[in-house]
Amino acid sequence: MLGAIAGDIIGSAYEFYYTKNLNFDLFLPYSRFTDDTVLTVAVADCILHGKKYQEAFYEYGHRYPNAGYGAMFNKWLGSRNQQPYGSYGNGSAMRVSPIGFAFSSLDMVLKEAKKSAAVTHDHPEGIKGAQAVASAIFLAREDCNKDAIRDYIEENFEYDLERSLDEIRPQYRFDETCQGSVPEAIMAFLESSDYEDAVRKAVSLGGDSDTQACITGGIAQAYYGEVPAHVVKEVRSILPEDLMAIVDEFNKQYRL
Repeated sequence: MLGAIAGDIIGSAYEFYYTKNLNFDLFLPYSRFTDDTVLTVAVADCILHGKKYQEAFYEYGHRYPNAGYGAMFNKWLGSRNQQPYGSYGNGSAMRVSPIGFAFSSLDMVLKEAKKSAAVTHDHPEGIKGAQAVASAIFLAREDCNKDAIRDYIEENFEYDLERSLDEIRPQYRFDETCQGSVPEAIMAFLESSDYEDAVRKAVSLGGDSDTQACITGGIAQAYYGEVPAHVVKEVRSILPEDLMAIVDEFNKQYRL
């Protein structure tokens, strides 16, 4: 999941100052981790220690209240009775990468991705987005080739992955729905040549940069097998110790 977190941090500088250029600076002085990272670590914590997703999201959300959560999730954090709110936002997909890495069968990945999404994003599109990303990560780490990953996602989630990024990029704008951002994030991976190229392609769409790079980065790590050392070094310098400790524990447990 370090690839997802790195994507979030890289994309954070371009979320509201988008770029359509592939040759941007990976890290800037104001690059930071966002809600994508906080909730990704929360999911990993649940997997490692048997916590409930609802309780972990509430705990981590209050531990890092200024991470940039969406309005509906912020409202959920402020409620005494945390109920799902029918969201189809890409928040369900941005936090799901640990599930794709941790579980040993595709069926288990799909069930757990739905479980992690449904505590907030119980709209069918919110669940579909989480399952699509988690299954792409699982298939990538199982050494499936890109054509097989593309075919599985298209057949099971009805995302159009036949477009090219060059066709999409000129008119693409910020879109935080699953259906308007997850397919494009997966396509950035499918067109990539390595981890860094995948993240650059995701950010260069000029959309919800941190979340799309987070999604793309998780799949790219699973497929290419590593995150470049210079990227890992920057991530370690930015993440606080408590979040990094969960990341390290997760990586050790699942040999990432």
